Amino acid sequence: MSEKYYIDSCIWRDYFENRSDKFRPLGEWAFTLLKKIIQDNNLIIYSDLVEEELQITYSEKEIKNIFSIIPNKILIKVETSAKQLKEAIKLSKEFNIPTKDALHVILARDNNSILITRDKHFYEIEKQITIRKPEELI
Repeated sequence: MSEKYYIDSCIWRDYFENRSDKFRPLGEWAFTLLKKIIQDNNLIIYSDLVEEELQITYSEKEIKNIFSIIPNKILIKVETSAKQLKEAIKLSKEFNIPTKDALHVILARDNNSILITRDKHFYEIEKQITIRKPEELI
């Protein structure tokens, strides 16, 4: 059975902008992970929330370009339900994290996916789901 990876918006941005911090090639690691997932024929999950977050910075055309590296057969879009949003609000208050971060966790969990992110907020609730950085999987 294929592994599933829910890729957070920050990882898509790392890849697309080929970002780095002072010492680490974040974009290169994101790209290498995406290539590995494709090569291993695993699945990539993204959500309407990821698209919404990317729309803050990018045009529709650019977002299409970001996802174009992934073959359609392994790229799966999921939609947020009202029930998931309600749970995210509760989780957000419980762990004192942004509601959108809690929602990413719930979407990844509900889709049996490993959450790929660098956002430190997620590590507050790591007991809820498996969370990894790209460099941990390449």
